[in-house]
This record gives sequence, C-alpha cells and structure tokens, in this order.
Amino acid sequence: MRREEFKLTHVNQTGLQQELKIPKNSWIHKLPTMAGSKADLVLENYIGGQFIPCSFYLDSYDPSTGEVYCKVPDSGREEVEAAVKAAQNAFPGWSAKSPQDRSKIMSKLADLIEKDLESFAEAESKDQGKTVAFARTVDIPRAVYNFRFFSSSVLHQTTESTQMDHMDCMHYTVRTPVGIAGLISPWNLPLYLLTWKIAPAVMCGNTVIAKPSEMTSVTAWMMCKLLDKAGFPPGVVNIIFGHGSKAGDALVSHPEVALISFTGSTLTGQRIIERSAPFFKKLSLELGGKNPAIIFEDASLDECIPATVRSSFANQGEICLCTSRIFVQRNIYSEFLKRFVEAVKKWKVGSPSDPTTDMGALISKEHLAKVKNYIKKAQAEGAKILCGEGVDPLFLHPRNQNGYFMLPTVIAEIEDNSCCMQDEIFGPVTCITVFDTEEEVIRRANGVKYGLAATVWSNNVGRVHRVAKRLQCGLVWTNCWLIRDLNLPFGGTKASGIGREGAKDSYEFFTELKTVTVKH
Repeated sequence: MRREEFKLTHVNQTGLQQELKIPKNSWIHKLPTMAGSKADLVLENYIGGQFIPCSFYLDSYDPSTGEVYCKVPDSGREEVEAAVKAAQNAFPGWSAKSPQDRSKIMSKLADLIEKDLESFAEAESKDQGKTVAFARTVDIPRAVYNFRFFSSSVLHQTTESTQMDHMDCMHYTVRTPVGIAGLISPWNLPLYLLTWKIAPAVMCGNTVIAKPSEMTSVTAWMMCKLLDKAGFPPGVVNIIFGHGSKAGDALVSHPEVALISFTGSTLTGQRIIERSAPFFKKLSLELGGKNPAIIFEDASLDECIPATVRSSFANQGEICLCTSRIFVQRNIYSEFLKRFVEAVKKWKVGSPSDPTTDMGALISKEHLAKVKNYIKKAQAEGAKILCGEGVDPLFLHPRNQNGYFMLPTVIAEIEDNSCCMQDEIFGPVTCITVFDTEEEVIRRANGVKYGLAATVWSNNVGRVHRVAKRLQCGLVWTNCWLIRDLNLPFGGTKASGIGREGAKDSYEFFTELKTVTVKH
C-alpha cells in the first residue's frame, strides 16, 4: 500500500470496514508515528541513524484479535542498497573503535531496553500472540542479557601464538571484523533472536543490516529508538522491514554483504545457500527441528511430566527447541499418558494479557490453518487425538473470537512415518508413542531429517551419557529443558542448520582469522 493511500480505516478479515482503535493508555502512544500519517502505528526503516519512510506497506495483525493494528514497510532492493551504503560508511570508524568502547555502548543499550522492559513485553505480546508473562520473563530479559553477555564475552576471547626458534620466527593469530553482516531473524522470539545476532556482530566490529520478520517488527523498531541514546554511530545498526522474498532476498544476494546469519525454516535456509553461493558468503543457519523427548522407565514422572508439557507447548509450541515427539518406555506408558493428558488439559488458552493464561495465539491465520491441517492428516492416518483440537471445546473472550487460538493437542497411536512425526509443525501439537529398548528408541529418535535438540529422562547416569552421545542432534538436555549457558555452542545437525552460535562460536563467525608470521 502506498503511503498516500493509507487511511485510518481498514478492511478486516471478515471483509467489514472498521476503524483502528487503540486505548489511550496503550504502549503504542509512547512511540512516535509517521509524520503526516493518521495511522496509529506505522513503522519506518532505520538506515544510517535515521528513520526512512517506505513507498509501500504491509498489514501487521494482532494475532489475539485477528485485526490489523500497524503498518510495516514492504522494503526491497532500493532500501537494502541504501542500508549497504550506510553500513559501508560506518564500518571504518566502528571497526577502529576499541572493544572496550564498543562494550560500553552495548551495555548502555541493554540498560535502556531493561528500563522500558514492560513496554517492550506488551509490544512483543501484541505483535506475536505470546502471553505478556512469557515476553516479560523470557523474551525481553534475554534480549537485554544478549547485549550484556556479548559486551563482556568478546573482551575475553584469546588468540594463538607459536615460536619457531630454529627459523627465528614467531607466529600469531589475529581476528578482524568481517565487514557488513546480514542478519535475518524469525517471528517466534522476535527481539530475543534479533539481539542474539546483532550483539556479537557489532561487538566484533562489524556493521549490520538486520531484517526482522515482517509479522513481528515492532520491538525491533522500538529498539531503533534507543540506538542513538546508547551511543551507536549512524550506520552501525541498520534495520529494514519487509518480506523475505523481497527485502531478505536482496540482502542475501548483495555482493557487499559479507555474511548471513539466519534463523528460520529449513526451506528458506536452502534458498539462502543457493543465493549466497556465488559470493562465497559466510553462513550461519539455525533451521527447523523435530525434537524428541525420551522417557525411560526409571524417570521421575513428577519432574518429567510438567517439564515435558512445558517443552511441548511453551510459546504456543512456536520454539525451534519445543518437543514434538515423545517416546515413553512401555512399563510406564499408560501412567505417563494419563497424567500427561491431565496436565495438558489444565493449560489455559486465551487473552495474552491475562496473567492466568498459559498459551496465547498462534502467529497468523495461515499458520493456524497449517497446524490444524496436520491434525486432520493424523486423524486420516488412524491416529488418536487425546485432547485439544477437535476434541475439547475452546472458550474465548468475545474480543478474542477472531484471534488465532487453538488448544494444546496430544496425538497418540501414531506411526513413525506419519507427517506429524516427520515434519516440523511449529505449533502446540505433540505426538506420544511407546518404545521397549534403548537401542530401539535411539534409532527411532534419529529417524527424521532434523537434528536440533532432544531431552532424555532417566535416573541412570550411565544411560543418559550413553544415549546423549548417540543422538544425532546439536543439543541434549537430560532431566531438564531449555537450561542454557551462552558460553557453549548452540545449533543443530542434518537439516537443522549449519554452524554454531554462542560466546566463542559467534566470535569466530563474526570475525576473520588471520595468521601473522614475524621473522626476527
């Protein structure tokens, strides 16, 4: 939609024209709107330290109501080109700054975000559909910590040196910034994963062009408001908004963008590899997952059941690390199934702003339909729906009736070759099946194209070490889920990605290694 065509009214998904209404005390009114526009919230690209309007805009929906509530730039090659020039201009000065100076600026930005944590949490919830409580306790605190962590960790990285006395030589390594970093982040953990990329990239001396998901752009835009206050020079951080097929493709294929860090679907990851190949770009790809939980007969059900419910349905199941296949040893299968379903049925689905809500809305109408379609396919294959979609009633407040909600769904009596056991659904759906032996469950757990994460539940220390070693994935949690040390590598195997992220791994990815030899 062209800027001059934008009006205060919009056509909702039922075809009725309605007026955009935002409460007077909303966080939105704390944010500047586009000059000359009647829109309640219209985002602009952030290029070279300035907010730049775009010629075309996309509708952004509130998943909890199904209504358009803001406009997002529909950027393309022209905007990417402008961002590249800004990043190029900023690179010499930023890369010449000492790591200590860059660290101070990063820490200042962390403080500024933390100071306005509640506004960021409310915005993230409205934009993505997740509960405010989840955004308040997970998304935004982690975004703050990403800046604090990398502002420190990069300062403590070391390099190598060797002596060759018989040649009167010494050798040492240095690491230098790569240049312009292209960063593409997903819609499930918007600010959390955007900052996970920006923080190490700029701390290592690179300038960046970041593209958040067009469906969840607001908190990235809010962060742009703080960059100048934190002390970032113009052009160090540039953020463009829009579709991956336009803005993302232009970024990935630009010859001056030296590297791409992407988190998202495996299909898009394949496309990025193809588009980047002619330019020999450095790539870090964190892609899909089909993560198993293995429950052995000696596991503590009091511990593993609530943890596995959470690992299956946290953030509406829209986390790449969520559990979507549960393998339970036969001796405890019946008891586990009974108690697990009982626990799932206690989860409350509803308004994301309600502090008693456990699960909010899915990201979009299209994604909701896709997830529900997988459940229909499972039923057609003969699987049994134990609770959730199509089985239990969903009660919603009238204002949420058009939102993208569904109940957490548990599927049983399903074959390993079912699409629900093979494909990444990325929603509140998990499948439970029975196994007999350790050897069998390892083989079945590895029987998918993905290899991101797994959880293993057992009180046998030897067994958990043995199983963890043989699982084909990048992360294994035993008797827990989602406990992370950012110093250690994060990433997957097989179709779950290329490369690792974390203190040392991110430092190495966002720098180039050089060996220097000095003869004396």
